[in-house]
Amino acid sequence: MTEGPTYSTHMRALLALGLPLVGSNLAQMVLHVTDTVMLGWYGVEALASVVLGASAFFILFILGAGYSIAMMGMVASSLGKGDEVQVRRDVRMTMWHSTLFGVAMLPVMWWSGAILIALGQKPELATLAQDYLRIAGFGLIPALIVNTLRGYLSALERTGVVLWATLAGACVNVALNWMLIFGNWGAPELGVRGAAVATLVTQGVTALLLALYAARQPELRRFHLFQRFWRPDWPGFARVWRLGWPVGLTGLAEGGLFNASTLMMGWIGTVELAAHGIAIEVTALAFMVHLGLSNAATVRAGHAEGRGDFAGLRDGAVAAIAMSLVFGLLVVAVFLILPGPIMGLFLDEANPGAERIIAFGSVLLALAALFQMFDAAQVMALGLLRGVQDTAGPLWITVISYWVIGIPTSYLLAFPAGLGGAGLWLGLTIGLAVASVLLLGRFWARWGRIRPA
Repeated sequence: MTEGPTYSTHMRALLALGLPLVGSNLAQMVLHVTDTVMLGWYGVEALASVVLGASAFFILFILGAGYSIAMMGMVASSLGKGDEVQVRRDVRMTMWHSTLFGVAMLPVMWWSGAILIALGQKPELATLAQDYLRIAGFGLIPALIVNTLRGYLSALERTGVVLWATLAGACVNVALNWMLIFGNWGAPELGVRGAAVATLVTQGVTALLLALYAARQPELRRFHLFQRFWRPDWPGFARVWRLGWPVGLTGLAEGGLFNASTLMMGWIGTVELAAHGIAIEVTALAFMVHLGLSNAATVRAGHAEGRGDFAGLRDGAVAAIAMSLVFGLLVVAVFLILPGPIMGLFLDEANPGAERIIAFGSVLLALAALFQMFDAAQVMALGLLRGVQDTAGPLWITVISYWVIGIPTSYLLAFPAGLGGAGLWLGLTIGLAVASVLLLGRFWARWGRIRPA
């Protein structure tokens, strides 16, 4: 009997696949961090409004991205079985779903101001957030196409091009932000609207670069990805729908946890909301590393499941979880040692309110250290479960963890218990802790034992 790969072999394979994905995730986050930093320099009100607008955009993006996230595991499994026709069908119909969803969400973003006011936000902030979304909202379609092509290329283990395309987009975003937010290089000073234009152009450029690579790269032409793209494939469409909508709702459940905390922080005050937005950006940067490793674990698990290699599936899962947890410990140390200096990077300390934002944000980052390990564990468990195309069960786990436990706990600790913003973040920690335990338990109960090939 041939001995299987060692844990170190699994780790090297995960790093080779995952590091470019981590890099592309971080580069993608640069879009949001750049907006946050530059708008923090521009003004506190502009920053707070884009925190609201970007949160709304993100929650819709996560809902629509369920199809492409599920597709990654589907494509990886099909590649493990050697079924290239199914690969093409899944990717095409995922792009159909992504486009249709993006069109359907445009009215929501166009009239988002009234929705935000109804959710208790200040009218002046809601109006600015709507100005942002009326431009940035048109970027939802290319953003979802980017996510689809990213998943397709990742399943093919061509993650390097994903990284370079995302880095190119990030450079475009920085330059356009500098021009259009502040009116530099002879451009008009557009403030919030300038940030939205920059994000829209960046999403379009990134989508174009990935599409050109997928269509023209010689070794990928055999998939004929865009040939007769307009022809419907209703069985494939239904397959993507069946596996994709639970993933989208799972992402909505988790994203909704943070989006609800943003809305509730807006009830507390503008300074607190601005600090919350910066702290969320910082924790999201760390989360991008866990997400990249989770995406790599999805691909590796899908390949193993497609080959019927259940021992490899189990051992690869152990390696992926260990790597994510080690990085989580490093982030905990940074958040506990340097919260103030990290917050200060996002603000011009001469601006009114900057000192209060840094002080409150430092408290939030210290609390964020509490949930780093739970966040790492839950996203890794989700990645492994998606690799074996288990999407419906995790949906109900996340709904219970975040909406039945996390959000009510955040509200009770923040308002009736009088803990304010700190209570909101403690509630986030509790919801993530419950999710991580239940999701990891589901994976090991179903896939953690060696099964005969």
